[in-house]
Amino acid sequence: MTVVAAPILDGPLVHDEVLEARAAWAHVVRAGETLRIVDLGGNQAVDCLFYRADDPTERYSAADTIAAQRNIFLVVGTELRSNEGNVLLTVTGTSCERHDTIGGACSRESNTLRYGHHTLHQHACVDNFLDAGSRFGLGQRDLVSNINWFMNVPVGDDGVLGIVDGISAPGLHVDVRAEVDVLALISNCPQINNPCNGFDPTPVQLTIHGPTA
Repeated sequence: MTVVAAPILDGPLVHDEVLEARAAWAHVVRAGETLRIVDLGGNQAVDCLFYRADDPTERYSAADTIAAQRNIFLVVGTELRSNEGNVLLTVTGTSCERHDTIGGACSRESNTLRYGHHTLHQHACVDNFLDAGSRFGLGQRDLVSNINWFMNVPVGDDGVLGIVDGISAPGLHVDVRAEVDVLALISNCPQINNPCNGFDPTPVQLTIHGPTA
């Protein structure tokens, strides 16, 4: 399968790591820095939450973001807004057609409801968010509706949504520029029961670039 090369970012490289399949990640992205997520294997869903670093009671709001842009999909130019209506980050570039913000995060409970009680033991995105958030004093009550980078959740004319085969491919990326200091939580989704990861979770690359001089 052809791997798509992401364009080079001009700013200095601040952080670079590969996040293993199913793993959790937490990092502060400073104002002006760009977080790049690269789908290394293709078809990997990357669940994500953002909080204002100096006041995590202000956090990403799917509802405010959707209302402000009048679009349920995240695309280049989308302003990721907070529950206070402020812009936390901006999607500055992506080689994936669109990204989801209504499909939510998998949990052990939702897995058993959708796929059967035999899935109860399976690790889930909610577990990852709680793990990553606990490093910064966040808990269950701080979890809100999240972003699903690279995930394909179309909505039909009848209003029904579905999680279907992804529209990503190896090497596709998304760039988000922080407009204020933000805490980013990522769950490299461990879901294996629906097509969001092609039934095979894979690693992603996470880099942070500083602003250009």
